[in-house]
Amino acid sequence: MKRSGVPSKESHPETRTLAPVHARLARETDIPSLAPLIVRLKRLNEEFDPMLKVRPDVESQAESILRSEIKNPNALVLAAEGTGPDQGKIIGIVRAAIRERPFYMPETEGVILDIYLLPLYRRHGAGQYLVEHTIGELKERGAGIVTVEFPAQNEIAGRFYAKCGFRPITAHHARIL
Repeated sequence: MKRSGVPSKESHPETRTLAPVHARLARETDIPSLAPLIVRLKRLNEEFDPMLKVRPDVESQAESILRSEIKNPNALVLAAEGTGPDQGKIIGIVRAAIRERPFYMPETEGVILDIYLLPLYRRHGAGQYLVEHTIGELKERGAGIVTVEFPAQNEIAGRFYAKCGFRPITAHHARIL
């Protein structure tokens, strides 16, 4: 185990950590706690780039997406709960999906779509724990490669994912019509 309490890549993702978080599969009853976290993340993304303008119905969209993804075998929604005095309190969320790669090897990709932790729980190894736990879950579901999506202007996310061993492989450009 690393000094920060984040499990090494060799350890099983279920290993208890010193990070102030525990991840578990989300349940439909978690949606009222998880949807506001997705909304916070999307509003943060909007600050990085005006092309990521949040819709007026973002709250209901978040609830609808989560309800659908919790039931979808090709989607992964994790509820991040606090530990110690915050045990049982939802403090973060992970959304990920399994996708086919019809032209590349490995043929199955796990993609981390969203990771959000409440600010109080950041910078204590919780984010790294969630990434490693998510990678383990995606690998168990058949992913041979894991990618991550985040706003290109979010340099903090870029540095974080680089620290977790990710590197750019494609670029996604946009233009408003």
